Amino acid sequence: MANTIVGDKATSTGRPRLLSLDFFRGFTVAAMILVNDPGDWGHIYWPLEHSKWNGCTPTDLVFPFFLFMVGVSIVYAMQGKKADEANHGKVVLSILRRTLIIIALGVCLPLISDFQFAHLRFPGVLQRIGVVFGITAITYLKTNTRTQIIVAVSCLIGYYLIMTFVPVPGVAHPNLEKETNLGAYIDRMVFTTNHLWQASKTWDPEGLLGTIPAIATCLLGVFTGTWLKSDQIKNGNEIFKLTGAGALLVILGLIWNTFFPINKQLWTSSFVLFTSGLAIIILSLSYWLIDVKGYKKILPPFLAFGRNAIAAYVLADVIPEILSIITVTDNGHKTNIWSYMYFHLLTPSFSPENASLISAMLTVIIIFIPVWILYVKKITVKI
Repeated sequence: MANTIVGDKATSTGRPRLLSLDFFRGFTVAAMILVNDPGDWGHIYWPLEHSKWNGCTPTDLVFPFFLFMVGVSIVYAMQGKKADEANHGKVVLSILRRTLIIIALGVCLPLISDFQFAHLRFPGVLQRIGVVFGITAITYLKTNTRTQIIVAVSCLIGYYLIMTFVPVPGVAHPNLEKETNLGAYIDRMVFTTNHLWQASKTWDPEGLLGTIPAIATCLLGVFTGTWLKSDQIKNGNEIFKLTGAGALLVILGLIWNTFFPINKQLWTSSFVLFTSGLAIIILSLSYWLIDVKGYKKILPPFLAFGRNAIAAYVLADVIPEILSIITVTDNGHKTNIWSYMYFHLLTPSFSPENASLISAMLTVIIIFIPVWILYVKKITVKI
């Protein structure tokens, strides 16, 4: 998704496109669609569910992997522009424009199925991606690596100190519980309960305070992208070092977890290190296999999602919403066409969990058709 957000400039410096990044991003987008669109939220296999609170499931990895790859793509898209300081003003305006468009998409997409503003959710996935992209891209453009490291470390340590030492008004003591942590309090004060995640109404998993460590996730992607663009990276020892750096982050995240639990909803600092470390390991191994060794047979389907991730993400919101407003009559009762097909074609033939999984897989296939057409025609949707 990141490459479409910042523009498809991976080859602007004359270097070949980073296929492993497109693959990793495409796999992540497909996984995101799969976990976001089950047939029945009450029947889901555990790997496709988010953790209830503390802990980490495979599904919890999707969003941080996404933001991590935004950071990697920022380097590939903007390294040449960074060197041209005279043009920085135009680049900053372009970054701000893209940031606002992404945020606007996140706010407006839910209006497709329910055009009302009284309970419109203001925080969200795209909103966080937009804010994090904007801050990280400008930070990368205007600062050196040393400053970027200071920013990342400050985000992680500062967030830990805020969440664990600052008293929560009305509660008095700092805590990491769903409704009484400082982030939830700030979101209620800023957005009011009418404009938070409707499943909770009192806290939001993409709230304001959690955006601080999310910036560190993206900056870790920037550091990885910088490493991958170095002249020595094709040396096996350098790839081994990168993989080792990922393993070190995983270990540090697990250590931090002992007193600041890994938690996706709070986007804790331990969660940042743990998930970014896994992302580095996967990307470095993918780079070795795909970009260095040339194993590319299974790539095309994932490249289709990866090259047009913004289009895939929007379609994954729009198409199910359109299907949900197409009504049909079932034994005298009105329902939508997707529910009708789900309960008449899948649930009678499969177990509840399998029916739910097959429905999600069908959604991935439906979204894949238009992005595959875009891929074949070499069209990249840009903002």
